[in-house]
Amino acid sequence: MAWVIAFAASQAHAGTALAAPPADEAASAPHPHIASGKVTPPPAAPPRPAKPKKPAKPAAVSKDAAGVSGLTYGQRADVVAFGQRVAAQHGLPEDAVLASLAQARYLPRVAQLIMPPPSGTKKNWTAYRARFIEPQRVRAGVEFWQANTKWLAEAESRWGVPPEIIVGVIGVETLYGRHMGNFRVIDALATLAFDFPTGRSDRSGLFRDELEQLFVLAAREGREPQTVLGSYAGAIGLPQFLPSSIVRYAIDFDRDGHIDLHDSTADAIGSVAHYLAAFGWERDLPTTYDVTPPADATDRATLLAPDIVPSFTAQEFLARGAVFGGRAPPLDSSPTSAGTAKPGSIDASESAQPAPRKYALVELENGDALPSFVAGTSNFYVVTRYNWSSYYALAVIELGEAVKRAR
Repeated sequence: MAWVIAFAASQAHAGTALAAPPADEAASAPHPHIASGKVTPPPAAPPRPAKPKKPAKPAAVSKDAAGVSGLTYGQRADVVAFGQRVAAQHGLPEDAVLASLAQARYLPRVAQLIMPPPSGTKKNWTAYRARFIEPQRVRAGVEFWQANTKWLAEAESRWGVPPEIIVGVIGVETLYGRHMGNFRVIDALATLAFDFPTGRSDRSGLFRDELEQLFVLAAREGREPQTVLGSYAGAIGLPQFLPSSIVRYAIDFDRDGHIDLHDSTADAIGSVAHYLAAFGWERDLPTTYDVTPPADATDRATLLAPDIVPSFTAQEFLARGAVFGGRAPPLDSSPTSAGTAKPGSIDASESAQPAPRKYALVELENGDALPSFVAGTSNFYVVTRYNWSSYYALAVIELGEAVKRAR
């Protein structure tokens, strides 16, 4: 309770309270969402050897009972400076912030898990899909949906996000709470903030920001930072939100006075819906349409160039030789006419509308086999703001659809 008492005392002295941002606040340049289990770890490596003692560095510490080795961060000059800045910027008690950082440990396993797959590993949508659209996860999804029908319906009514999308997100992220991570978030974030491993692009700045927001979150919720558990990348709870996403987008959906993404399915459901809505989710708009890409290599390359960013109208897809299967996207900008077109054609019933929708030709590799393709709408793009991957987004969508069919 030392952190909570110290924070309360400092606020009483300052005469101010730490206010949470408005529930609908959106970040202009959001960090990518990083969830546990999304990165294939490299082969096991030996723990990082202890560094020689330096005046500004802590001494190496021995392995603890759990076999987690590492350096504590309490005396490092860069860490102390970080803690002092965070405390001053957010009105937090400096001694409590520094004491918490002093207990943070370097975790070699976190440094291993954050690394990308070995070079030469081919992407494979079929294999990736099979990890998530499988009987156990679908059954668990049905149980989760049935247990939370009220909250899912309320979220859809408020933000327009369908239950199957929310169920898909939580199912892919944590198998409905079964795999939320057992790392101390302060250890994971400190490791990645101050000792980000070489061998991939340096993202230490992102994790310093997240560590800062962990202190803001802990103060707001009256928790000791050391008690927060999550993934190796610092993601927390059923929906695997990073601390900054909790501060900006998580909501107290069950209205019990606290945001709890570990034990409140209502808060998790509302927070996922609110997050997607903040990034532009549009009510009643599908996420994808079936499409066969152009046979001509140049036309195909043109449509693929923007990647997952919706950049071409349905007419432009057709002009380049793409063919829509099943229901085709409409020409107009209104989602209400979606699904009325004949297979392979364009619904021109609302063609007078001045701003036709745009779509992305999304390619998903299948190893040595032929790739898969979908036409992604702006809602597909919104799902990729949760995790910046088209494979992830389509897994969320297809898991949600599978659970919906199985109910």
